[in-house]
Amino acid sequence: MTERKPPSMKMNDWVEAQIKQAQKQGEFDDLAGAGKPIPKLADAHDSDWWVKDFIRREKIDAEVLLPPTMLLRKEKARIREHVHKMRTETEVRDYLEDLNQRILVQVRDATGPVIPVGRTDEDEVLRDWREDREARKTAGPEPTPEREAAQKRSFWQRLFS
Repeated sequence: MTERKPPSMKMNDWVEAQIKQAQKQGEFDDLAGAGKPIPKLADAHDSDWWVKDFIRREKIDAEVLLPPTMLLRKEKARIREHVHKMRTETEVRDYLEDLNQRILVQVRDATGPVIPVGRTDEDEVLRDWREDREARKTAGPEPTPEREAAQKRSFWQRLFS
């Protein structure tokens, strides 16, 4: 435990005396990071360092920080792989209707950066979806561990599961 500061001594002098005493006793020897530069001290000043550090530390997807028009544009670019997972044509149509509606709302909104995002052509996307679906049917089902496990189970196991 440290001793109390004498009333006649200044705070700075007392702190310096405590540090010198600890150095003489070797309390600062073998510290982790001794002789290494302080991280991020030599980097150029970045006013948003705390935001970037928070995003990295919490593993937040940086896409959520984009403006809505950019998110819609990215979603439109990935539409084929998103639609690829859907099973029915009505599901695809509903998704495309919703996407086009969100695009129209964003186009009418005057806030944020102006980034051109056109509506999606539903017929073209549906044509591509049908072609992909037909190609998957002719190729046959992809072997997955779940399907193989389902095939190995007996009739009664499949019936009551």
